Amino acid sequence: MLIPKLLWPLLVYDICSTSVEAIEAKINKYTRKWLGVPPGLSDVAMYCRKAKLKLLMKSIQEEYKCGKARLLTVLEESDDPVVKTVQQSLKTGRKWKVTEAVDEAKECLKMKEVIGQTQTDRTGLGSTTAKL
Repeated sequence: MLIPKLLWPLLVYDICSTSVEAIEAKINKYTRKWLGVPPGLSDVAMYCRKAKLKLLMKSIQEEYKCGKARLLTVLEESDDPVVKTVQQSLKTGRKWKVTEAVDEAKECLKMKEVIGQTQTDRTGLGSTTAKL
């Protein structure tokens, strides 16, 4: 419930990713106290979606990165010619660049499209649907 209220200012204003990391570390500290888990429990265990015990929590940093990438994509693929001509500059700090992340994701999608559906395990071709 608090994540959408927290994410909106993070996405609208130019806040670097190190500040988001600091906010997430503070939230993790108090969440661990509240849940009663040991302080040495890793963030992977806190936010894992494939574990047997799934906590309904999302990483603020991951949501921040997804939101910035989504915002850049919306700006790049806008139908408005004025928005398209303006140089998009989303400041995210030195650790993580949103333009590099979006470009890498687009390259991965292109590569998946070129490779196509491959066989996994012993199921054979055509037994599963392709997810892009």
